[in-house]
Amino acid sequence: MRDSEFQIAKQNASLRMQVEEKLRQAISVGRFKPGERLVERELCEMIGVGRTSIREALRQLEAEGLITSFPHRGPVVSTISYEEAAQLYTVRALLESFAGQQFAEQGTEEDMADLELRVKEFSDAAQADSRERLLAAKTAFYECLTNGSKNVVVKQILTSLHNRVTLLRMTSMTQPGRLEHSVEEIQAIAAAIRERDGPKAAAACKYHIDMAARVALEHLPRD
Repeated sequence: MRDSEFQIAKQNASLRMQVEEKLRQAISVGRFKPGERLVERELCEMIGVGRTSIREALRQLEAEGLITSFPHRGPVVSTISYEEAAQLYTVRALLESFAGQQFAEQGTEEDMADLELRVKEFSDAAQADSRERLLAAKTAFYECLTNGSKNVVVKQILTSLHNRVTLLRMTSMTQPGRLEHSVEEIQAIAAAIRERDGPKAAAACKYHIDMAARVALEHLPRD
């Protein structure tokens, strides 16, 4: 094979990732509900891309657990059982606690500045009436947290968990009073990291996830 045959079409890859993100966002904000069937033709019209891009994006979201494909029915938005959600939050609390502690102990000044920015973005988004902006700000905060941990493996695993928890995040954040507390908890995480207090940052991260889990699990059937 010629060397040119190994080259990647960067534009196509970028398009695929954009389609993936649009579909994740649509699921996150409730545009598509758990159990709802995803029709390729309708997705093509909604996003303005061809079937190939939609199919590639659906395959990626299926790998992340956001979508489940059934014979003779096609892809549907996944549902999460109470037991699975509880396990997701337990593992996430452990890993984010570690990430927060590592950030406090190893994060650079540049990481700290980025963290301040992400906390402010989330606080500002909480005042705005936009689910899309809120979720984007929360995603950016978690990305900053994992970047600051300087642990690539933790970042990869947490990114996968965050994608899966996408199905539950808006449920927890939109409950009365939860968003205000979420902002305070994230500010506490950032404060502990700024103080370079690893154990305090870990505890703040765990508390934040435990509170989110409690709210989300209250709205899932135990069956």
